Amino acid sequence: MKLSKLSQLFLVSTLGLAVATLLTSCDIVTIDYVFVADSNGAGSSSAGQIQTFDADQSTGALRPGAAAVPSGGVNPVSLAITSDYQNLYVANAGNSSIVHFSISGSGVLTQKDTVTATSTPVAIAVNQAKTYLYVISGTTSATLTEYSLSSGTIGSVVFQTALTVPGYTTDTIIPTGINVLANSGAVYVTAYDQSAYNRGGTTTSTANPGWSFGFAVGSGGTLTASSNSPYKAGVKPSAITSDPTNRFVYATDFASNELIGYTVLSGSTLSFLINGPFKTGNEPVAITIDPRGLYIYVANELDSSVTPYSISLATGTPSAVVNVTGSQIDSTDTQPNAVIVDASVGTFVYTTNHLGNSVSGFTLNPNTGALSAATATPYPAGANPTALVSVPHNNHALESVTP
Repeated sequence: MKLSKLSQLFLVSTLGLAVATLLTSCDIVTIDYVFVADSNGAGSSSAGQIQTFDADQSTGALRPGAAAVPSGGVNPVSLAITSDYQNLYVANAGNSSIVHFSISGSGVLTQKDTVTATSTPVAIAVNQAKTYLYVISGTTSATLTEYSLSSGTIGSVVFQTALTVPGYTTDTIIPTGINVLANSGAVYVTAYDQSAYNRGGTTTSTANPGWSFGFAVGSGGTLTASSNSPYKAGVKPSAITSDPTNRFVYATDFASNELIGYTVLSGSTLSFLINGPFKTGNEPVAITIDPRGLYIYVANELDSSVTPYSISLATGTPSAVVNVTGSQIDSTDTQPNAVIVDASVGTFVYTTNHLGNSVSGFTLNPNTGALSAATATPYPAGANPTALVSVPHNNHALESVTP
C-alpha cells in the first residue's frame, strides 16, 4: 500500500519524535542547548515561542530540553545571543518587538525586558563586546538601529540610519541580513533594491539590485559608512556573515545561487575576492562559519540542502566540500531557512526547516568540513521555525576545536 506524501511526512515526524523521546532516557551528556524560534505560541496560531533542545555530546542528536516559553510577541524571525551566553534576544516581526531573555545554566529562559522597533524587524545581531544590539527593520524601506546594552538589558537608541543607495535615494530598499565583525569594529547589512529587482512585478530603477552596506563602529557606538559603501552584492542578497579573524565577509545571493566573498581592508572597507562569486545550491538563504574559521555552511531553501565549503586561510576563497557520498550538498528537511554550527565544540551543524516544522542535524568532520547526518535527524519542532542559536552547556565552548 502506498502512503501519501502527507502520511509519509507524518510517519517520519512521529518516528523522529519517538527516537528523540527514547534518547531522553539514555545515558547521554548534554553539550549544547539549542534554542529554536517558531510560530507555535499559546493563544494564537501566529504567536511565537522559543523551544529548547539538548544536544548530545557524542552524536549531536537533539532531544526536548527545558519547557518552551512565549517569544514575547508574534512571528519571531531572528535570534541573537551575547558572547558570554547569558542573554538571548528575539525579534518578533508580528508586533515589531525585540525581547530580551536571560539564560540560566540549565538552559531555562526568563523574559526580562522589551523594546519596540521603529518598523518590522528582519534580523538582529549583538557585538562581541556585549555593548550594542543591532536591528535591521522595514518591509518597504530599510533602517539600521543600534541599541545600547548594559548587563544584557536593552537601553536607548544610540544610532539610527536609513539605508539608501547613492543616486537612487527614492528606491525601495529591503533589508535581509546583518553581521558584526568579531572585533566589534564594523557592522554589515545585506539588502536589495526592490525598485531594480521585483520578481513578478514592475522595476522602476536602473540601480544594481543587490547591496552590502558597511559601517565602522566608532567611539560611543557612532556608525560611519565605510569607504565606497554600499558594495554591490549580486541580485538579491539574503544573508551575511564574517570569519572569526575579521578578514573576510561572505553574502549569499538568493536570486543568482551564488556566494559572494569580500576581503576586509583597513577599518571596515570591503573589496571583492577576485575569483568570486562562487556557486551554491538553489536559493541560498542562510550562512554560517564554524568557530575556527575553516568552513562555511550555506542553507539552500529550494534544494532543501546545506552546501559546505572549506576556506583558504590565505585568500578567503571558499571551495565546495565533497562528502562521503560524492555530493557537494547534504539534504535537510523541507525548506531550511537558518543554519548554525554548535557553539560548544564546533562539530555539529543544525538547520531550521520552515515547511518541515523541524530541525535537521549533521556531524561536522573537523578535518575536512564534510557533513554526515546526525542520529535520528530531523527533530520535530513547532510550526514554521525561522531561527536558531546554540549555547554551550557548562561553558565548554570550543575546548576541543582549537586550531
